[in-house]
Amino acid sequence: MTVWLEGVENRPFVPTEYVVRLARTPWELAGYYALRRTVFCTEQGVFRDDDRDIIDQVAMPIIAACCMAGMPDRVVGAVRIHEVEPGLWRGSRLAVHAEHRKLGRIGAELIRMAVSTAHGLGATRFLAQVQEQNVLFFRRLHWKSLGEITLHGLPHHDMEADLSRYPPHGQDQTWLLRPQSRSRQVA
Repeated sequence: MTVWLEGVENRPFVPTEYVVRLARTPWELAGYYALRRTVFCTEQGVFRDDDRDIIDQVAMPIIAACCMAGMPDRVVGAVRIHEVEPGLWRGSRLAVHAEHRKLGRIGAELIRMAVSTAHGLGATRFLAQVQEQNVLFFRRLHWKSLGEITLHGLPHHDMEADLSRYPPHGQDQTWLLRPQSRSRQVA
């Protein structure tokens, strides 16, 4: 028996749940690097073939993955953190897949996870070099600009997180739920 649901046949799958966590499996790491290449090499053209560098040898990769039936299914967000010197941490390579940027909360949750994780590991300062077009977004998340810089030929700001807004935690993952409109909820 075939059940036909009107208006559903052409609607793409929209995940309602995301997990944000330290990348820990081979498929998560593969997705993490693939997303970075897509965003920084293909979309933005910041790097030619690959964006990996020496920092990847010491950085902690953090991912956001959309879930299907409660299980992580596809990496759609990435960021990395590393300790530069005792107490001083940096975040870099923040990327969100183009199809998931509309949610707007994935980048913010990746930033929260990155800074809170570093804070829990002893960070007394957390810095990032942020592309010009993202400075306002970071300011809304309680970051301040330390000044303008040029990086990879593009305008950036060196920015610092207000650690009082990012309590330290030892969690290795958090969950993010997409708000559902009333018309999509099932009784």
